[in-house]
Amino acid sequence: MDYILLFAGLFILELFYFKCADHFNIIDKPNERSSHTSITLRGGGIIFYFGVLAWFMVSGFQYPYFFIGLTAITLISFLDDVRTLSNKIRLVVQFAAMALMFYDVGLFREAWWLWIVALVICTGILNAYNFMDGINGITAAYSMAVLILLGLVNYVQPFIDEDLIWYTGIAVAVFAFFNYRQKAKSFAGDVGSTSIAFILIFLLAVLIFKTGNPIYLLFLTVYGLDAVWTIVRRVLKGENISQAHRSHLYQYLVNEHKTNKLVVSGVYGLIQFLVGLLIIKAASWTVSQQWMLAGLILVLGSLVYLVIKGRLIKKYSL
Repeated sequence: MDYILLFAGLFILELFYFKCADHFNIIDKPNERSSHTSITLRGGGIIFYFGVLAWFMVSGFQYPYFFIGLTAITLISFLDDVRTLSNKIRLVVQFAAMALMFYDVGLFREAWWLWIVALVICTGILNAYNFMDGINGITAAYSMAVLILLGLVNYVQPFIDEDLIWYTGIAVAVFAFFNYRQKAKSFAGDVGSTSIAFILIFLLAVLIFKTGNPIYLLFLTVYGLDAVWTIVRRVLKGENISQAHRSHLYQYLVNEHKTNKLVVSGVYGLIQFLVGLLIIKAASWTVSQQWMLAGLILVLGSLVYLVIKGRLIKKYSL
């Protein structure tokens, strides 16, 4: 019953946000780099923050520093949706938010170099997740897949209050209702993609810190491969990697190959879910076996990715 009431409340709140976004002209206009063709409301992903806010209040205010960091990320990203901000300002806020998260995770009790490495990696993941939000449904499908995987792990090996996972999942489901369509009612916006990324990074950080097993980072394999190889190619071409573009594999599939965008989004989520199930199974293996599997997944995944993308580039002379 609590979950049903939460869904209803977030649904109504999302509709209220749409009214506000329409009134204040918070919209996403299509351009030459876009994968959509009509003006669409931006920032519907702000509902992810309110899902966690609901959990934060009913949980007795657990993990307050994480929540403060999430609030900072949500605020700066929403402001960036409304009025483009300097990359430096956003990066400073992201670093500060990550530091707050690390305090709640307990990372600062470890060697100083470890939390510096974690800061760089996690901030990179945050921005990569944001860059991957380029077609209808992809953020919702992929995030739901990762949340279900985390829920499965938590059921067998509890590492966090399960309601944080499910409250977030309900918020993603509400957003998906309006976004997982051929003609989306709203896009996640930076506020949505960065806030859900921050939440997932926190959940993974707690899981990895409590189990001492970094293999769970492979819950982000699909996004990771697309983001990293896209950055590599753009660097080799001398492009500015901070500028908007249409060179991710999913964008080629939708924009040039004309594959249904919802199919592409669903396949990204499904592949990640299947990889995640394998990772959950492998978590009980020996360390050497886990490293071998991780290497195999990354190498084979990269090969498949590069072959498919290479053929698309050759076919459409991109």
